[in-house]
Amino acid sequence: MNSTIPQYRRKPNQSGEAGLRGGGSSGAWRLWLIVLVAVAGGAYLMFTRVGKPRVPNAEASPVRPRPGIPVAAAQATIGDLNRYLEALGTVTPFYTVTVKSRVDGQIMKVDFREGQIVHKGDLLIQIDPRPFQVQLEQAEGQLARDKANLANARITLARYKTLLADQVIAQQDYDNQAALLGQYQGTITADQAAIDNAKLQLTYSRITAPITGRIGLRLVDPGNIVHATDAQGLAVITQVRPIAVLFSIPEDDLPRVRKDVHGGDRLTVEAFDRTLKTRLATGTLLTYDNEIDTTTGTVRLKASFPNDDYSLFPNQFVNVKMLVDTDRNVVLIPTAAIQRSALGTFVYVVQPDNTVDLRKVTLGATEGEISSVTSGVRPGDRVVIEGADRLQQGSRVKVRMASSTGAPSPEIVNQDAQSAAP
Repeated sequence: MNSTIPQYRRKPNQSGEAGLRGGGSSGAWRLWLIVLVAVAGGAYLMFTRVGKPRVPNAEASPVRPRPGIPVAAAQATIGDLNRYLEALGTVTPFYTVTVKSRVDGQIMKVDFREGQIVHKGDLLIQIDPRPFQVQLEQAEGQLARDKANLANARITLARYKTLLADQVIAQQDYDNQAALLGQYQGTITADQAAIDNAKLQLTYSRITAPITGRIGLRLVDPGNIVHATDAQGLAVITQVRPIAVLFSIPEDDLPRVRKDVHGGDRLTVEAFDRTLKTRLATGTLLTYDNEIDTTTGTVRLKASFPNDDYSLFPNQFVNVKMLVDTDRNVVLIPTAAIQRSALGTFVYVVQPDNTVDLRKVTLGATEGEISSVTSGVRPGDRVVIEGADRLQQGSRVKVRMASSTGAPSPEIVNQDAQSAAP
């Protein structure tokens, strides 16, 4: 009989296991608490340092004054201001000739280069002269025959005169012989005219330049037959030295021009390109038209230019400036320095301490980029020409000087302004 030995199992200690589980949760919680405290402390330190203003080291970083406003200035000067009348003009040759043939014939030779300067009398084109040479020889032969007949008629008339005195022939026979002599004399005159005409046609076969000027492109090639009645010419010659410019001015400006012209003054006229920057030529006024154009209210004027360098070209459009008056010994400033507002016209003048003074000015005449001032600016004052839109009374500036005309020049910075710059 087997005896069963009972197996006893140990019951877990409820309080002991629970204590072990409770101890593990408490350790993890304390770990998280430490992490949160560390993060909060770091954040606190960071925000307190960022928010706290940094105290600069006075010895390492000295306080610098604010820099001046950069501007460009030019100096007011004393000088003469020329007064001009401006207009749009057209270059016009004094003479333009279309070369044509005065005889019929074939072109044998063209003796010019297209575009060259030809002189009066130079051979341009040779037309076949042989037909005209034959006509000349025929006329000369006819003249020789008629001269012989004339000589015979004179001898016969002298003989008839003797016979008439001896009453051998009738008076009518003598008169008929005298009339025949007169016919031969008329024939001689006609023959001489035929010879002269043949020589003239022979001369016309050589086409020469009627004027001195620049010849254009060839219109007919060698080998072609030309006629005196052809509408198209052979070439065109235009005189380019001297050359004229035609332009118009308003009728209100005509009295100023008439006064100078009638006083014997030769008004200076300048021709410029379309940008009014490059002067092409300088000439003088010749005259003005005898009537005013009622449709435009303008009068035409004509000026002459030597054009030695061929800078002016026929039918070229140019800008014309005619000098009509000069203001002497006036204060001149660049036009760019002039400012306008509801208070009037003013400029900014740079003071010795590099501050600006707003001054009202009274303007005189203006020509291009230069204006005259009758009050408000003295010679030697520095007026602002660039950067004035950022200024007001008393503003401090950093000056870059320019020429009296307002053109940029090498930068010149005042020492006080340079020391104020950062």
